Amino acid sequence: MVEAKVDRRLNCIGLYCPEPVIKTREELDKMQVNEVLEVQADDPAAESDIRSLAKHLHDEVLSVTKKENVTTMLIKKNK
Repeated sequence: MVEAKVDRRLNCIGLYCPEPVIKTREELDKMQVNEVLEVQADDPAAESDIRSLAKHLHDEVLSVTKKENVTTMLIKKNK
């Protein structure tokens, strides 16, 4: 797992498409360049959807970890 200072945390557990992506976009829009967002979600589609969002925004997915049915993603804001 990548070690990174987490600047913001977003809990999307219990939310389903498209809410995790919308909430992730809203958080990223509030952040400064080089800040890191931690997103936790249990929607099976969240990982691929959030990866696509990060690519679209030119942000970087630093790590993805899965524990039971929860996916935790670290996203670095690049722009």
